[in-house]
Amino acid sequence: MAVVQPDAFISRLERLYESWKEDDLEFAQWNDVDAISVVVGRDEVLYAKSIALQVWLFGYELTDTVSVFCENEIHILASKKKIDFLKPLEPVVSKKSDLPKLHLHLRNKNDSDAENFQKILKAIKSSKTGGKVGVFTKDNFTGDFVDGWKKTLMDANLEMVDVSAVFAYVSAVKEDSEVETIKVACNTSCHVFSKYVKREIVKIVDEEKKVKHSKLAEDIERLVNDDKQMLPADVDSDNIETCYSPIIQSGGNYQLKFSTVSTDDKLHFGTILCFLGLRYKSYCSNVVRTMFVQPSKEQEDSYNFLLTIYEKVLGALKDGARLSSVYAVAMEHIEQNKPELLEHFTKTAGFATGIEFRESSMMIGPKCTATAKAGMVFNVTLGFNQMENSEAEDERSKIYALLIGDTVVVNKDGPATELTSKSKKKLSSIAIMLGDEDEDKGPQINPEDVLHARDGKSKVLDSRTRTEIPAEDKRKPHQMQLTKQINEEARRRLLESQDNEKQKKTRVILTAYKNATAMPKEADVQNAKIFVDKRYEAILIPIDGMTIPFHVSTVKNISKSEEGDSTYLRINFFFPGSAVGKNDSIAYPNPDGTFIKEISFRSSRESGGMTNLTSVFLLIKEMQRKFKAREAEKKEMEGIVEQAALILNTSKNNVRLKDLYMRPVLGSRRIQGSLEAHTNGLRYTTLKGDRVDILYSNVKHAFFQPSKGEMIVLIHFHLKNPIIIGKKKHRDLQLYTEVGEIMTDLGRMHNMHDRDDLLAEQAERELRMKLDNAFGSFCRKLEGLPQCNIEFEKPFRELGYFGVPFRSTVQMFPTTNCLISLAEYPPFIVTLDEVELVHFERVAFHLKNFDMVFVFKDYNKKVSMINSIPMSSLDSVKGWLNSCDIKYTEGIQSLNWAKIMKTIMDDPAGFFETGGWGFLEPGSDDEKASDNGDSEGESEEYNPSSGEDAISASENSDEDYSDLSEKSEDSEYEDEEEAEVESEEESGKDWSELEEEARQADQERGIYDEEEESRKKKRSRPVGAHSHSPAKKRRH
Repeated sequence: MAVVQPDAFISRLERLYESWKEDDLEFAQWNDVDAISVVVGRDEVLYAKSIALQVWLFGYELTDTVSVFCENEIHILASKKKIDFLKPLEPVVSKKSDLPKLHLHLRNKNDSDAENFQKILKAIKSSKTGGKVGVFTKDNFTGDFVDGWKKTLMDANLEMVDVSAVFAYVSAVKEDSEVETIKVACNTSCHVFSKYVKREIVKIVDEEKKVKHSKLAEDIERLVNDDKQMLPADVDSDNIETCYSPIIQSGGNYQLKFSTVSTDDKLHFGTILCFLGLRYKSYCSNVVRTMFVQPSKEQEDSYNFLLTIYEKVLGALKDGARLSSVYAVAMEHIEQNKPELLEHFTKTAGFATGIEFRESSMMIGPKCTATAKAGMVFNVTLGFNQMENSEAEDERSKIYALLIGDTVVVNKDGPATELTSKSKKKLSSIAIMLGDEDEDKGPQINPEDVLHARDGKSKVLDSRTRTEIPAEDKRKPHQMQLTKQINEEARRRLLESQDNEKQKKTRVILTAYKNATAMPKEADVQNAKIFVDKRYEAILIPIDGMTIPFHVSTVKNISKSEEGDSTYLRINFFFPGSAVGKNDSIAYPNPDGTFIKEISFRSSRESGGMTNLTSVFLLIKEMQRKFKAREAEKKEMEGIVEQAALILNTSKNNVRLKDLYMRPVLGSRRIQGSLEAHTNGLRYTTLKGDRVDILYSNVKHAFFQPSKGEMIVLIHFHLKNPIIIGKKKHRDLQLYTEVGEIMTDLGRMHNMHDRDDLLAEQAERELRMKLDNAFGSFCRKLEGLPQCNIEFEKPFRELGYFGVPFRSTVQMFPTTNCLISLAEYPPFIVTLDEVELVHFERVAFHLKNFDMVFVFKDYNKKVSMINSIPMSSLDSVKGWLNSCDIKYTEGIQSLNWAKIMKTIMDDPAGFFETGGWGFLEPGSDDEKASDNGDSEGESEEYNPSSGEDAISASENSDEDYSDLSEKSEDSEYEDEEEAEVESEEESGKDWSELEEEARQADQERGIYDEEEESRKKKRSRPVGAHSHSPAKKRRH
């Protein structure tokens, strides 16, 4: 038998006696009794207060045992085996002077324990007044032992008082160890629901199987209690069992209570209610979800409204709140927003849970006066019943119900915390969208089928009809609705954030010396020569007989040249208006002051000053290099959030994946390593011992991409906050293994029947399967860890398309929450929830490719762009975006996004008053105006210039826009291009201006043919190129 935990017993026994002595209304019944009697028989009872008390105190259920708690003594009568189990408690209790003495009595079957009963009865009568005994009246155990004890109490004429509600309140506040046990139960419930229940229902719907509610419920219960197949690998399966038989309901017949039983009706493909409760080491958890098949707009609105009620209840369920007032908050919210739903709302919004699944004395209802306390665990369950579906297509769909339930813990401050949050309840996670089978609606595959069904199966017809409605017309109403929605949300968001808007960047002018006494006294300074002070990073320059110090940060650049016998030293300084490009928006502390633009010095060979100027030039260059390196390192550290320490798990059975390479590379060359899961994060360790820690709480997205169609199989982590690796901050970490040869010898002659080639291909297929299984198993085990909140997303290859996010053409894949390209580095990741809208550029019939621009909800963030997407992918991309509720627009031209975003940020209210994002619509006035780019009256607010001027304007202002945002995630890959463009901008007219002058000159001579020139440009432009200018590449 297992060992009793003395510490837990002592702490809980102290709570029991302290509440017994307290003069509080919550414990009124408790205070009236003189002793408490608890007896447990051999009956197979799942829930009973007597069993709950034993598990709470001793950690285990003790059958045929009497426990009596008196004022100064505790008496326990049990068999020898149980007495031996409890013996370690005696010395521990005896050391506590404030606790009663513990007496263990061994059962005597010779006299049917008559003598033992009398000893315990004598102790009851000597406790306080000895007239009232607290019992759990609803516990009706049977058996000779139990009957004998009950007869003893009855013969003594003692008054029996029910103390069930008081004990429930005392034990409702959970200790940290209890909460951790409940978390394991909750994570297991979420795991079984997500990995089996949800997938099984999706599979039944997709394959149109006829399955009974009872059969599906029995399969779930069998997998948990008997087969243990779907349980997480790291959970002790022997301690997992169901709290109640799983319940599946659909087809208009709904009973929103946990005592109901799944019927023999066939599963109806409409509204499906799923109840699942598991308990771990006797502590309960519960998850209730509503799943939809092709929900109507009315059902979606009602469900989203139910989620808002749920959030209100969690916000009200806090320390010190009466449970009746929590329920009142939900009712008030319904009455204010949708009063017609009041009669459909559930009579309660949940109940306290723990060792017993349902505490009837602690219901979140209108009549419960109990007070919530920090540490209490509740099963918050609420919904609507007997709802009418006006858009129902069959009889069983006319009536539906909505119900959601989660296990939550009350906090000291703030709203209650969900413990079952891993089981998502957003509409996008529980709705199953089906493809259309109507002939008139054509063979379009809805991308949402792939997103929700995960296997991409759909019924597609082989023919089209002339009466078919174009796909774009089907999407148009939804897109019009999204236009209105994003304009309203964006306007509200921008106006609310105006008060918190960041100040314009100000250039920090460092002071070389705090006062004149700190200046050096060297001879060169006294002799009015240029002097470089390395200690203070200053340059002392003689001007009009005075030595003026300049900090190295004020120097823009320095040059040295020699002409004949003279040497010239020229120093250029920063001043307002000097920076062109990315720094031109940076303000100066005193812009109206007097600034030195440049200063030049000349020295001849005869004077002997050439050596000094050369030395000064080299010293300033070296000082500039060190200063810029230090400033770059400081800037690199901006935005770094200090991470918590990784808590190591010393177990040998940790989830581990070996033989991995990491990107970015640790050190100078790549080295294999292993990835291991610990208590609060992951650790990647190379063979050389280099380490990188990834905390679970810092992972924003996690991806698992199998080797299908790729040369590597990988796991990718996209972090919330960047971490430092090799003195650089990185937000993306990728662990991968190669599954084949990256390079192939094309010079070798190959024969399709070559035995070596056949064996090599077979070996590669086996290796791919082995690695995919290993990586997939690692992901599943990691998701099953109780403390891990990571969910891996897999790319939907059916929706993939080619594009150029950086420099090369790669394949883009949608996932549940993102759009990604991971196989080539750097990775491209866009979180769909952060996208405001998507605009397609260069959409025209005569073009083979188009560009895709992502505008984010954070307008300070630079737009992301994917270039050169094949025109054949346009319709499928639009369908995918529409299914994700993302607004999209299209146009012929490439827009100046830097100028557009700057205009919006300068005057958000004015932008949305003039129609907001409506100017991107093809039929808008702004779009028509943009077609006439040569007109002098053209507005420059939103409308881009046409032709090459648009490209040039976009290039010249990309860096202006970079100051409106923080350093973008991909900026480290663009620095080289920005530096190149800056140097070109400073050198004079750019190529597009020179080209325009040449074009005008040719036109004047009458030899310019615009159409011929256009054809030449198309023929000469390389495949995949975007820019119309041969001198520059467009930056993204």
